Amino acid sequence: MRRAGVDSHKPLGEPQRARGNDEKEAVMLQNESKMKRIFGFELSDFRSWHRLVSLLHRPTDPASLGVFRLLFGLLMTLDIPQERGLSSLDHKYFDDLVVCRFPLFNFLKPLPLDWMYMVFVVMWLGAIGIMLGCFYRLSCLMFSITYWYNFLLDKTSWNNHSYLYGLIGFQLTFMDANRYWSVDGLRNPKKRNVQVPLWNYTLLRTQIFIVYFIAGVKKLDADWVEGYSMNQLAGHWLFDPFKLLLSEELVNLLVVHGGGLMLDLTAGYLLFFNATRPLALAFVSYFHCMNSQLFNIGMFSYTMLATSPLFCYPDWPRPIVRRLPAFLRHVSPLTEAPGRSASCVYPSDTQGGEGIGQRSGSSRRATHTRRQQLGAAFVVLYIVEQFFLPYSHFITQGYNNWTNGLYGYSWDMMVHSRSHQHVKITYKDGVTGEIGYLNPGVWTQSRRWKDHADMLKQYSGCLAQELGRYNIVDPEIYFDIWVSINDRFQQRLFDPRVDVVRADWSPFRKTSWLMPLLINLSPWRLKFEEIEKTLDNQTDVVFIADFPGLHLENFVSEDLGNTSIQVLQGELAVEIVADKKNFSLKEGEKMQLPAGDYHHVYTTSEQPSCYMYIYVNTTMVKFEEKYTRFVELQEKIKNGTETEDISPELQTVLDGTAENINITDPTLAAFVRRQRKQEEYARRRNSTTLERFTRFTKRKHFIFRRSFLMTGYALRNLVFGRPPVEQLAEEYDFASMKFAENVDRESQMKTEDHLEL
Repeated sequence: MRRAGVDSHKPLGEPQRARGNDEKEAVMLQNESKMKRIFGFELSDFRSWHRLVSLLHRPTDPASLGVFRLLFGLLMTLDIPQERGLSSLDHKYFDDLVVCRFPLFNFLKPLPLDWMYMVFVVMWLGAIGIMLGCFYRLSCLMFSITYWYNFLLDKTSWNNHSYLYGLIGFQLTFMDANRYWSVDGLRNPKKRNVQVPLWNYTLLRTQIFIVYFIAGVKKLDADWVEGYSMNQLAGHWLFDPFKLLLSEELVNLLVVHGGGLMLDLTAGYLLFFNATRPLALAFVSYFHCMNSQLFNIGMFSYTMLATSPLFCYPDWPRPIVRRLPAFLRHVSPLTEAPGRSASCVYPSDTQGGEGIGQRSGSSRRATHTRRQQLGAAFVVLYIVEQFFLPYSHFITQGYNNWTNGLYGYSWDMMVHSRSHQHVKITYKDGVTGEIGYLNPGVWTQSRRWKDHADMLKQYSGCLAQELGRYNIVDPEIYFDIWVSINDRFQQRLFDPRVDVVRADWSPFRKTSWLMPLLINLSPWRLKFEEIEKTLDNQTDVVFIADFPGLHLENFVSEDLGNTSIQVLQGELAVEIVADKKNFSLKEGEKMQLPAGDYHHVYTTSEQPSCYMYIYVNTTMVKFEEKYTRFVELQEKIKNGTETEDISPELQTVLDGTAENINITDPTLAAFVRRQRKQEEYARRRNSTTLERFTRFTKRKHFIFRRSFLMTGYALRNLVFGRPPVEQLAEEYDFASMKFAENVDRESQMKTEDHLEL
């Protein structure tokens, strides 16, 4: 039986010995233990350091590793202009941009814009070098160093798959992945189609196993098991086939959450064994193809697809290459059996020292070089570190909030979903005592700071520095952030009474101003569903929980003409600010709130209070009534059955001739915007495959075109100096042109939709 991870090719020897070697190998395979036939190694391989080093350096076919290297380099080459942000680098690192940044270490600073482009050029060239296997070791260093610099420069962009890319780049730096289908192999015969140590595969396979398995362990969280983490996902069209047999609620519970949990827990094991690998490959491929459509995760799905063949026999590409047409042989990799490598450990052979590379048995004890010893130590330490790091949060306690650690290195993918209802930033002048408010997110380019104490600490320091430019001296800054995690109550994440500028924070201590998550109120989520089912389509509800001694300052918009507050648990005191009146409410009691006024809600009970706002957007209700009337009138005009007199403006809009006229009625203008949006949506939904492909191609062309142009301008600036501002503005406009009308129309639709809401 052939095993994944063991080179199945016969060793290179003299022709007259081939039959003897085949017979010898057949006898040894018959004598192998069941464990070795299944796993590819014996327990005895772990009983001494010498045996372990020999196992990890067992000679293995380089073909699968070489193909993965090429695919990973290609995907990173495509990823850098997109998710890494090369195409929009000037928006993020413009030299005169006043913005608060969130590096992992505060001493990390971005370089000037033109030099940041050069950082990305080095990263891009490194990715291309990895893909081609050209100056491989240097290319890996170029990619890894610049990638991790860019990664550590901005915590707000961290996610699990970006972290994984950096880990793989780091691993490839130490591997011999250029021993197959590489430019280095063409340049140096010693690197052409030669065997690689088994640990090259072991490390990558273990890394992917960790990604799957730890993600599954993290999904054993009660919120995931009960179906609260991603409960909106079942509404996606990709799950429509399952809805033929199951309700949407069961699709959410059994398919989205149950299926995701089981796949992550078992994928690594199923990929390892011969008997289950075909089934595993089918399921993980389907899973990653679905994810590519469900989430905006760049090249992650395709990278994971590229890792799956690593679990197959290492020589799997060779039979495929042999079947290629003759005209492709000039660019295809070699099909011959790989040669010997100085990196591998070969057991001695009594008939001349050639031996069978894949067997650990030997008549003579093999010797190990220092490099092989260090390689084995690196593998062991790296694997231990990767299993430990997702559970190292007891050390880095300062990064723990309601969820442990910074999102990105714990493989807790999609386990927690958040919604923010209310964010308020208050500052107080340290000298005059003047109090003011800041727009949430001012001087930032991300919203991730809301959920992390370490980022909030960095943000407060940046705000204090920027406020100094507005003659606000030594300011105190307070944050009132309300968050719901996995459909729980909206509640405070941080203590609003703490001046975060002066608050204590350490990476290794618990954050004292973090408010606890009210886990004991989680069962209320079942009650939420019951309450929401009793409401009509025009009524919305928000569920709030607050701590004793604190209060919520809230404003009811004039659009919300029918808003009430009802107590679910505890006791409240509601103050109507304009009327200077106070009302006490107990469990089950409710009251109407005036629109267009502020009110304060105080928790007066000894335990946390729970209450809900029930509101109707009366402005939207009136618009919907008018919209329905306009649609009916439009239908009558088309049918020629309309008899009532209507205004010329309305007549022009409803008969479809209002393409370029200025509509003065805001309700009528909103009607036109919605009509255009619906028409565009219908057009895009009914578009042909060719039209969809054309749209996709134009979007990607714009991204890569802008990346090349802006990089070229930056290189010109470094070599010859910056041209006049007018020329820079013209070059910026030229690089930012969008040739696809569909892209412009899509952006316009999003803007109009935002304005309508």
